[in-house]
Amino acid sequence: MTRRRWIADQVSGNRAALVGEHAAHLARALRAQPGQEFDIAADGVVRRGRILSLTEDRVEFELGQAVETTPAAQVTLALAIFKFDRMEWAIEKCTELGVARIVPFAARRTDAHLAAAAAKRVERWRRIVREASEQARRVAPPEIADPVKLGDVLALAGEMRVLLSEAETAVSLHQLCSAGDYARGSSMVVATGPEGGWTNEELQAFAQAGWKSASLGPTILRAETAAIAALSVIMAEIA
Repeated sequence: MTRRRWIADQVSGNRAALVGEHAAHLARALRAQPGQEFDIAADGVVRRGRILSLTEDRVEFELGQAVETTPAAQVTLALAIFKFDRMEWAIEKCTELGVARIVPFAARRTDAHLAAAAAKRVERWRRIVREASEQARRVAPPEIADPVKLGDVLALAGEMRVLLSEAETAVSLHQLCSAGDYARGSSMVVATGPEGGWTNEELQAFAQAGWKSASLGPTILRAETAAIAALSVIMAEIA
């Protein structure tokens, strides 16, 4: 039977612990008991963990042998900020799909109030990706960067940098990923736009910075749908 996986809050040698609400969920909601075993992701390595002691504030594990895992794909998602409820859903699902890093940013058509409030949402987004990572049995949650400006996104490094575009001349994302110029294990950055799409000035800025444009098809997708669909295509091709 597949063991549930937890990402340790604290690690010291062959000991690891969950604390606070993290521990309370295991102790109270799942009614775990001393001696029970789980997979514990600790410092980037998954190991067999046996509960030594348990309270609603802290669960202590003894760490045993390492568990074999699959290396994560190095995909960064530059996500233009949009309505927070739908954006959080996209962040959760992209985490489940295996994104390595999410960089929120303010695009030209990002609502100014959302852009101003985004910095206060980062800790909430980090909690969301932690929970989603445990559910998806990841070794570690994706990094959630502090919100940045468009210029910072243009400068992101990657062996392939892709802008999702609605332009009729854009090649499909599937074709771009399967064209042979992306090697498995290489790094990729994909940028998805805000509600209302990119401005012409933004499209020109990405092109001048060397980004490749790609399409998800002839239909116009919501911002959250585009992000999830793009990660699905990319992971199917390169993971």
